[in-house]
Amino acid sequence: MRNLEFKEQLHEYARWREQLMEAIEMYQEWRTRYKMSDAHSTDTILNILNGLQNDRVTLAFAAEFSRGKTELINALFFAETGVRLLPSSPGRTTMCPTELFHDPEGSYIRLLNIESRLEDISLMEYKQNPDRWTQIDLDCDSPSQMQEAFKELVATKEVDKNIADKLGLWNEREAAEQGIVNPEKVEIPCWRHALISFPHPLLKEGLSILDTPGLNALGTEPELTLSMLPSAQAIIFVLAADTGVTKSDLEMWKSHVCASRGNNKQGLAVVMNKIDSMWDDLAGEDGYEESIKKQVKTSASILKISEDVIFPVSAKQALLAKVKSNDDLLEKSRLSRLENYLSEDILHQRRSLLIDTVNKDIGFLITESSNLTKSQLASASQQLEEFKKVDFDNVEMTGKLMAETRDRQNAYMANVENFQASRKVFAVQAKMLIDSFSKEKIDNIIAATKQDMSKSLTTYGMKQNIRKLFDDLRDLLQDSVDITNETRRLIKAIHKKFQDEHGFKEIEPQLFSIKQYQFELEQIFEEGEAFRSSAKTTMTEQSLVVNKLYSTLIAKARNILKEAHNDAGRWSSSVLTPLMHQLKDHKKQIESRLKMLRKISESKGSVAESIANLEAEQEPLKKQRTELAMIIKAMHLNEPP
Repeated sequence: MRNLEFKEQLHEYARWREQLMEAIEMYQEWRTRYKMSDAHSTDTILNILNGLQNDRVTLAFAAEFSRGKTELINALFFAETGVRLLPSSPGRTTMCPTELFHDPEGSYIRLLNIESRLEDISLMEYKQNPDRWTQIDLDCDSPSQMQEAFKELVATKEVDKNIADKLGLWNEREAAEQGIVNPEKVEIPCWRHALISFPHPLLKEGLSILDTPGLNALGTEPELTLSMLPSAQAIIFVLAADTGVTKSDLEMWKSHVCASRGNNKQGLAVVMNKIDSMWDDLAGEDGYEESIKKQVKTSASILKISEDVIFPVSAKQALLAKVKSNDDLLEKSRLSRLENYLSEDILHQRRSLLIDTVNKDIGFLITESSNLTKSQLASASQQLEEFKKVDFDNVEMTGKLMAETRDRQNAYMANVENFQASRKVFAVQAKMLIDSFSKEKIDNIIAATKQDMSKSLTTYGMKQNIRKLFDDLRDLLQDSVDITNETRRLIKAIHKKFQDEHGFKEIEPQLFSIKQYQFELEQIFEEGEAFRSSAKTTMTEQSLVVNKLYSTLIAKARNILKEAHNDAGRWSSSVLTPLMHQLKDHKKQIESRLKMLRKISESKGSVAESIANLEAEQEPLKKQRTELAMIIKAMHLNEPP
């Protein structure tokens, strides 16, 4: 498979996403047209559209130094520039984690200075403040200017050893192994993180690339392992074919790559790069093939991963082949299997994930719309059949129908009063639920733990404080669990009351669940503990690393609880909406029935005309139902039963 085909696959994915957005916009217009729209549903749909608009397919590349990772990125995505766009020459390895994407606002490189590690600010917060970054504008019409600008990614500088130590960039034991003992100056990277935006076709289609350099970067930047890598659709782990899985490769794989996936191997691929270095003129083609197969088998066994997701590649040959348009050399590089994996498996996974998200966020709205539309049509059909059987020449019977309808109108008014009373009771309970996730409660727990942590001078003490933080957050969630259970019981009772006493159509209420947030919080703690106890972190025993770990855990925990707070608010404002819509529809049906009966009562000659009108009124309802079915089909969702 040529890179052109990968581009076509990504373009197809982007086109599919646009079509999904168009279908969701059509659904919002449908709700507005048929007066089913409300503030909550509108916000929900707009949030989904915004998420789809900003959707990125993120591929993360991880490897130890000198594995040819950056050359692989060049070969996969940027060969058409005709130059080695990202610096990957010997001795010119990317030193800082780098994100590549397209920002419509401009083309640039933004660089965050390495000293920012000493500040208690997350990378996410830095990204929201462009003024804290050094910016280099890119001239996209000049590959040579871009190539020169990208060299800044490998920039280094010399600093005093104690400064390198504070930054987490000095290790006494590792230096001694290299024959470096008590130096006055230490060479460190100039930059902590890089953001690169330029209008490459793949990036404009929504591709984003995360390039993570070496175990040192991952071991001292918890945010990479605990936040950025987990959010990637796929992680490509690069080995060198001539060395196989080294000790540091295995440490990175276990502590950072697998840990970022919660030890779930989905979305993980291994590239065994530099297979060209295994060529032996004496062994010939057969010996070359046998050597590659043996290395794949051995690597799969050590990494405990299927051989099917290990891709032998020569990135150097692939880049040269694409620049020179040499098909034979491209085939020899074996890049096509990897490109096929990215095109088919990863994009397919991402598409399925988006469908699941849309189902989760607006599936209930669609079910409600479908049920209400069917109910309206069924009621209209029932009334038509009833009127066809009535002898309207019988004044007594007509009067009886009028009286029955007025009784229904009175019952409706009672239903409205009951609904308002139920809504007031529910509002009190819902406020308790929302308040249980309040920012103030969470911040108080975090502030108390942080104060204790500042008094601790040991890594062990910091670890104990991290444990205490999560114990306190667990307790907070347990309080919310109790309130959630009570709220669920109340909402079920309200729905059952209107179903039993007032004859409303049964609609299973959408129930708020807290389990997802409990699971995610526990997962964060497990990931954090695995990171903290990894060989790299234990070896350095640096308070800087533990502090960064603590800050990252706090940011993730706070985001989860904030989402729980928002979710509880969204749920409580919408859970009674189906009942409200049924009330409105019930009112509309009663008023229509009374109007028709009055008209028939005043002029007996209009019976046939009235029945014809009732038949005509079914057509818009049928059209409404048909339109909804078409929209659901366009969303690639199954129509609710």
